[in-house]
Amino acid sequence: MSVSSPAARLQLLFEGRRLTPTQRRIAHSMVRRAGDAPFLSSVELAELAGVSQPSVTRFAVALGFDGYPALRRHLREVAPAGAVEGGGEDTYNEYQQAVLGEIENLRHLAELLADPGPVERAGKLLAASRPLLVLGLRAASSQARGFGYFAAKVHPDVRVLDEGGSMLHDRIDTARRAGASALICFALPRHPREAVDALAYAREQGLAVVSVADSAFAPVAAHSDLLIPAAVGTGLAFDTACAPMLLGRVLLEAMCDDLPDAQARLEEFDARAAARGLFVE
Repeated sequence: MSVSSPAARLQLLFEGRRLTPTQRRIAHSMVRRAGDAPFLSSVELAELAGVSQPSVTRFAVALGFDGYPALRRHLREVAPAGAVEGGGEDTYNEYQQAVLGEIENLRHLAELLADPGPVERAGKLLAASRPLLVLGLRAASSQARGFGYFAAKVHPDVRVLDEGGSMLHDRIDTARRAGASALICFALPRHPREAVDALAYAREQGLAVVSVADSAFAPVAAHSDLLIPAAVGTGLAFDTACAPMLLGRVLLEAMCDDLPDAQARLEEFDARAAARGLFVE
């Protein structure tokens, strides 16, 4: 995607911003009408997005501008020479742009993994913990369950914590008494307070905390012994988490490297699955 295209410039403006669902709707409307965006009034943009005019003002402030007029001036200043109202069409639609944004997140993750040290340290911590706790609440619950599903095939005792509530600390206590030494946390926006509190409690109980988060500055950072960032995509109404999911699989691989019987456990599972006819070939 050319960085000189109107939609690409807007995507860069919105990238990494924590916007509310209403603000994302405004952002998507601007991307769809990227060529017109610098010339739309706040009322016109509100009608286009199906929101109130004050929502457009709050959206501009969320992007760091004094108000919508300042945002519109900025868009006009960065528009290429010769741009005219209604004049530009981007090569990619918003869905393609979301995919391209995720590809960029994966590129950043690949660059980060050029130094395998943090992943290898995390793998050792996770492999040594009996049981192993896997925490992920709300948006991150699917990441935790996915990691837990595969980890249980090679690790003797995996316990997934994907629901908050008053029992969360109790389950951490139970695992600690059983010998747990580490917890892996998947932390994605918006960050639940319960997850942050759970990590703080886990460390108080002597657990080492490995976190996969959307940013090195995520709220869980203060309660993590080792945090490895993997950005989420923000190009759609709801975040996409391809990079955190892949990083979870990388950590599984590192954990397997420190579990001497991992391959034997996998082969045993495959044999049992075949005997039971679990899967259709």
